[in-house]
Amino acid sequence: MNDDATASEQTAADAEIRSGTVLPARRTDIELVTDDHLTLVGELAEPLDRPARGILVTLHPLPTAHGFMDSHVLKKAAARLPELADIAVLRFNFRSVTSPRGTSEGSFGDGVSEGFDLRAAVHEVVDRGLPTPWLVGWSFGTEVILKHAREHVDAGHVAGVVLLSPPLHRTSDDELRRWADVGVPVVALVPEHDDFLQPEEAARRFAIAPTVRVVPVAGAKHLWVGEKYVRIVLDALADLVVPGTAPLPTTWSDPSA
Repeated sequence: MNDDATASEQTAADAEIRSGTVLPARRTDIELVTDDHLTLVGELAEPLDRPARGILVTLHPLPTAHGFMDSHVLKKAAARLPELADIAVLRFNFRSVTSPRGTSEGSFGDGVSEGFDLRAAVHEVVDRGLPTPWLVGWSFGTEVILKHAREHVDAGHVAGVVLLSPPLHRTSDDELRRWADVGVPVVALVPEHDDFLQPEEAARRFAIAPTVRVVPVAGAKHLWVGEKYVRIVLDALADLVVPGTAPLPTTWSDPSA
């Protein structure tokens, strides 16, 4: 077979990575037990046949506004990053939240008791001997991180933090100041057209924690709707956790095809 024919066959086998694409990974249903004795449901997605080079612990948007572990950016991270960047993704439902994976016990804590949920997720990663995780919060998930994650940073159990669409509704200035001297990267991806906190105001609010890097994202909205914006987020995550892996491929060839 000549090289042209081989190239043609390879191209034909390549498929565009679309919104619903789920790439190979080793996916394990997990349960997290909190310090206040609740069981939370979740999933750990790892590279199929090799060790993870990094891991994300994801914290989803507001439960009372239909946020859950399958909120689309987080679900797509778990569907793509293990295969494309050797990055594992741990997702879970906060207390009281239901998804196809199941229902986590407890009742909504308005960002306060969810600190126990975050602690259980970080401990799960540590107990499994996985790489030191990056915490990725989206909307309400950023509030839980900013309120409660500093203890895990100080313990050496967090490699970095990414804040997607931080609303800063529940985070006080005193809580923000606790991040002023943090020793790990903290990056806030702030949509240009966010419904709650846009880049200029975000820069003003985060000025009391100058180690937080505010990155405006042109054209984006709070929910990151559209494949263009999903790819911006996933590229940013991949390049922070495993530098040099972005931009991620937009097509994938199944080696078994």
